[in-house]
Amino acid sequence: MPSDRLHAALARDTAELEAKGTAKGAEKVITGVLPAAGSLGPRYRLAGQGDKPFLKMNSNNYLGLSLHPRVIAAEERATAAFGAGPGAVRFISGSFEAHVELERRLAAFHGREAGMILSSAYATSLGVLVPLASSETAFVSDELNHNCIINAMRLARPHGKFIYRHNDIEDLEAKLEEAAGSGARRCLVVTDGVFSMRGDSAPLPEIQELARKYDDRFPENVAVVMDDSHGVGTLGAGGRGTEELTGSRADVLIATLGKALGVNGGYVVGSADLIRYLRETAPMYIYSNPITPGEAVAATQALAILDSDEGRRLLAHLRKMTEKFEKGLVDLGYETIPGPHPVTPLMVRDTPKTSALVRHLFDRAVLATGLSYPVVPKGDESIRFQVAADHTPADIEQVLGVLESFPGRG
Repeated sequence: MPSDRLHAALARDTAELEAKGTAKGAEKVITGVLPAAGSLGPRYRLAGQGDKPFLKMNSNNYLGLSLHPRVIAAEERATAAFGAGPGAVRFISGSFEAHVELERRLAAFHGREAGMILSSAYATSLGVLVPLASSETAFVSDELNHNCIINAMRLARPHGKFIYRHNDIEDLEAKLEEAAGSGARRCLVVTDGVFSMRGDSAPLPEIQELARKYDDRFPENVAVVMDDSHGVGTLGAGGRGTEELTGSRADVLIATLGKALGVNGGYVVGSADLIRYLRETAPMYIYSNPITPGEAVAATQALAILDSDEGRRLLAHLRKMTEKFEKGLVDLGYETIPGPHPVTPLMVRDTPKTSALVRHLFDRAVLATGLSYPVVPKGDESIRFQVAADHTPADIEQVLGVLESFPGRG
């Protein structure tokens, strides 16, 4: 056939990924969800595993809102009223009242003038960073930023890219000094709010202080852009993320509807001028369908729950379960990176041992994500656990019991 050599080349490349250990491999397919019952939270059934119920410790659904009855009912009503899909991109005929209302609610929640939703948080980072950059823009970026930020900077083809050591303020200043001397007219300091593999937060007040210090060195300012997809809905008394936790603000805030809010899509909030500009220039917004009207209504309902007494109770329980799990790891002699975020890494620091521990957990009905060399550097091998508000004390105790029974724990 005409593409036989192409297929052979693709098969070779895939085999190389598998040989290096960087291939993702076969995906686990969920076939059913068992609702919370008694002292236990939700359980999940997987293809090929019969009726065995699994506890998910690797979900971004931090508040459990994807299974919340009011969120589900809101999506069902809106889908029945407006259809299963938007039918077009926004500027043609794909803008629904639900999209506009969600954008208004998100802007108000974060104390901004305006907001814009896109099909995913990944698309949002691309859709924001690429239009904001030009051949006279310098990016200054944390070395552990998410892949969406890395690819956005590649696509933007900026004046220069300056990568600073993770959360290292002294190195950030050194890179800002380099950028200021490079002839760039505009500087974008870009950081994750919460770093998804480690659960630690960006030092936003210190970043903003440096941005203001160097602002006069760039004719078109230094702006801080933060993707807080893992922070919103998990950190701060009201769930407003890294900004609320640190008492500071980014100039441009990107986040997601698909993690703590439990639905789908991404968004950006900022000044009215910023959002008006992005609606006219962001290709991921202009040329791609938005989330469905049903998803928009569901996300609006999830945001209303978060911004309520119920949401504050969920956040308090999430913090309590996170603290219980983190303390349990330490009591068992495991190493972790302490912090308030529900991403709780268990530092194994050995590739074969990481793989063995993931298998041990899976065989005992616990789903967790292992990160091994060469995906992470040698010595940083770990298991990323993610606590959620629909986990119960009995769930946490179950996982700790499985970890305690691991033969290689010492």
